Amino acid sequence: MKISIIYDNEAVKEGLREDWGFSCLVEAYNKKILFDSGANGSILLENMKKLNIEPETIDEVFISHDHWDHTGGLSDFLKVNPVKVYIPLSCKRPRSTNAVEVISVKEPLKVHENIFSTGELKNIEQSLVIKTQKGLVVIVGCSHSGVKNILKAASQWGRVYALIGGLHGFKDFDLLIDLELVCATHCTKFKSEIKSRYPEKYIRGGAGKIIEL
Repeated sequence: MKISIIYDNEAVKEGLREDWGFSCLVEAYNKKILFDSGANGSILLENMKKLNIEPETIDEVFISHDHWDHTGGLSDFLKVNPVKVYIPLSCKRPRSTNAVEVISVKEPLKVHENIFSTGELKNIEQSLVIKTQKGLVVIVGCSHSGVKNILKAASQWGRVYALIGGLHGFKDFDLLIDLELVCATHCTKFKSEIKSRYPEKYIRGGAGKIIEL
């Protein structure tokens, strides 16, 4: 599988625009899923173009939670490609009527074979779980529902191998001991602490970062 970070507070590839927010493209099992949409549609689409990602080839959108820095680019994206959108139950339906279908998620959900939603945790956020030969890859927006709760919810499908995305104010670093890869992005407050504790498993994020697993 392949994860391309499109939108983040920092950029690791020259020419990409940095902005407060998060979005990445998840490619697995012949599916292309846009995870979150950043804060601004023009930045999202501009960064996609510079990364040679064609919006029209994306199969669906998965929104982690209803905060502007994760949903702000959705309307502009759906004007280009009106696909199915998965949102947590607490999330407002997209203002754009372009979506083919909007699915509100409350309970754990099998999205596709080997691709799951944790379901809405703490009435705020869902995370995306991909089952691979190495273990589970968990992709998070901001982890407002708590990393511990997210990892526990994901573990119903196996052993968590990697955690990628925003970890907000997370500092229970021992929870990462059994993981083999951590890519802390966006709102993560303690990136340097995570990196210093786990240098062998830490991967720097940022717009333009490509992670292949």
